[in-house]
Amino acid sequence: MATTHVKRAFKYRFYPTDAQAAELSRTFGCVRKVYNLALQARTEAWVLRSERINYNATSAMLTAWKKTEELAFLNDVSSVPLQQCLRHLQSAFTNFFGKRAKYPRFKSKKKSRKSAEYTTSGFRFRDGRLTLAKMAEPLDIVWSRPLPEGAAPSTVTVSQDRAGRWFVSLLVEDPTVKPLPATGTTVGVDVGLEHLLTLSTGEKVSNPRHERKDRARLALAQRRLAKKRKGSANRARARRRVARIHARIADRRRDHLHKLTTRLVRENQTVVIEDLSVRNMVRNRSLARAISDAAWSDFRGMLEYKAQWYGREVIAVDRFFPSSKLCSNCGTLQGRMPLHVRTWTCDCGAVHDRDVNAAKNLLAAGLAVSACGAGVRPQRSTPGGQSAVKQEAQRATAGIPRL
Repeated sequence: MATTHVKRAFKYRFYPTDAQAAELSRTFGCVRKVYNLALQARTEAWVLRSERINYNATSAMLTAWKKTEELAFLNDVSSVPLQQCLRHLQSAFTNFFGKRAKYPRFKSKKKSRKSAEYTTSGFRFRDGRLTLAKMAEPLDIVWSRPLPEGAAPSTVTVSQDRAGRWFVSLLVEDPTVKPLPATGTTVGVDVGLEHLLTLSTGEKVSNPRHERKDRARLALAQRRLAKKRKGSANRARARRRVARIHARIADRRRDHLHKLTTRLVRENQTVVIEDLSVRNMVRNRSLARAISDAAWSDFRGMLEYKAQWYGREVIAVDRFFPSSKLCSNCGTLQGRMPLHVRTWTCDCGAVHDRDVNAAKNLLAAGLAVSACGAGVRPQRSTPGGQSAVKQEAQRATAGIPRL
């Protein structure tokens, strides 16, 4: 039986020449244009004629658009990223009709991510040198870590972030990702703000608060940006300074979370967490900034996909489970417990640290429900059903921007 390897993306920074940067910028613009045109065509077809247009129809439209005088510039860039953006739009509609996502939105020149995806027909990768279609020279990539031996990219995604940095992501099959040897270790994890993680073993991981460390620099850069005249070169430079600070914060946060999640997955066979509704929690204006800086959703996402890679299990306990108020020693449920109460004493005489007690209760609840074979993840809310499709499309049509 053939072994199926995990497909993994390796992201690197690169430094394009002026010609390459101009070519990629044109490609980003064309990708955005085609995506918006196809989305507008599909939306109007559904609203006006209750007709669904699939990928093949939009691909035929792209061929026709290229023949018009108004959109003849689409021929100046590689056709591969244009076809790929139509496939991405098809996936977006598939997820929407499957009630897994909201209605697709139009791409904005200022706010949307600048990216272009190339399949094997749109690039050449030989001897560690990557050359994209419509380019004569290979990209100057900083190989910060090696690709798996003998790896051949199936897709290449080029992107530029708000700070002006260029990145290339290579999707390859990674044979080094395989299930780790089984261990009998289990751990409960309670997330927080004072301590980012509290484990059922009693260990506490401090919250680095990356955003707070750069808050003064960020505020100064934002004040300077606000004073610049709109549309000026000085404003563009000031905006990039703000973006670089945000990028620095995000990079450090992501690096820290990767190290934590990798450690938890390697050391434990089962990790039990709480199914928090972060989207609702950030509505608390007093805690929104701190919760966003902690990035609990990113932590959970990393933990889940790494557990799937390495043969581990992640159990999510219902968010309404009273983990903090339940005595892990005798099981007595306490009354109201405000957030400022960090330690408390149960009637049985046990003195509890609030976070450690919560982690222990999460571990016990997760293992108990898992042993019974029942589901521990509550039903997630989804967008409206089939009847809401036309309503969503009409809303999108009302706000169709100029393309």
